[in-house]
Amino acid sequence: MSEVRILLLPGDGIGPEVLAEARALLEALGPAIDLRFSFREDLIGGAAIDAYGTPLREETIEAARQSDAVLLGAVGGPKWDHLPKATRPEAGLLRLRKELGLFANLRPVTVFDALADASPLKPEIVRGVDLLVVRELTGGLYFGQPSELVRGPEGRRAVDTLPYTEDEIARIVDLAFRLARERRRKVTSVDKANVLNTSQLWREVASEVAARYPDVALEHALVDSCAMRLVSRPRDFDVLVMENLFGDILSDEAAVLAGSLGMLPSASLHGAPPQRPGSSARLFGLYEPVHGSAPDIAGRGIANPIGALLSAAMLLRWTLGLEAAASAVEGAVADVLDAGVRTADLAGPGTQPVGTAEFGRLVRERALARLGTTA
Repeated sequence: MSEVRILLLPGDGIGPEVLAEARALLEALGPAIDLRFSFREDLIGGAAIDAYGTPLREETIEAARQSDAVLLGAVGGPKWDHLPKATRPEAGLLRLRKELGLFANLRPVTVFDALADASPLKPEIVRGVDLLVVRELTGGLYFGQPSELVRGPEGRRAVDTLPYTEDEIARIVDLAFRLARERRRKVTSVDKANVLNTSQLWREVASEVAARYPDVALEHALVDSCAMRLVSRPRDFDVLVMENLFGDILSDEAAVLAGSLGMLPSASLHGAPPQRPGSSARLFGLYEPVHGSAPDIAGRGIANPIGALLSAAMLLRWTLGLEAAASAVEGAVADVLDAGVRTADLAGPGTQPVGTAEFGRLVRERALARLGTTA
């Protein structure tokens, strides 16, 4: 039985609660897929600040490098908002992405049939939505220099820098096209080319990459009009590729389609996923739900674990090449939702919600059943 080494970074707020369900899921699936998952746990974000005075230790980076994959919960919270930007919890996550070279962030947005009525948008708008946001993750405003806030006798002044090289753009756009080939063969490249020089370069490079993929359609979209289309005609989209800041904002906007921010998983990768299905190659990745730490509900056992469970499914797919197991988890989530089970963020009037652990247990049972086994 092959071993898979997973580094767990529960983080802050509800992070430990939802990550516990992702771990339990992988442990339950292990015998069914002939794998043994070994877990090592460490601190990141506010928890690391409280314990070590830093949001990310060198030892944690090294532990990640020695692992096959990382599962992360969430970071941040008002407790640490007073700290300088460079020492806040989010700085630990940004540094981890940079140190590990995780330039590609995949954020799938799928509307489950059972939740078409849960979105604030009309069911006929969101039903059938299945899109993938491919976000460049290690460049742009979040890492550009200079970046500073200056307070002086003439007042306050702030500057951030938005740099991109053609190579950085080409590698993320190329990945988007390869992923689109496995889907519906359409890429929407998002920019602000009518204003920003970096976006003009982005559009040029995207068009050059597209020439290598004549079987995949390319459209360019300005970020503001794209934001409008996401909530008015979301089924227009297949794969969307964009720079770091735009990807951060638009992928969170897209969460409204699924009914809750707690629904969305993500994978941060340092290269192209292995050819599916059944590849023996292991592509290192960091997997995390898109939602934040939600400190207002932390410790109450009511957080939605779906984003974390689906992140574990992405680990099975992209790091391990186990398409059947990943699909079993995704199908299990759909089964539980189809049965009318809801967490508090999804429960409508008259619906009794279940807690984090109960939802996780039900998904484990259904995933094993789909794989033809039981716990």
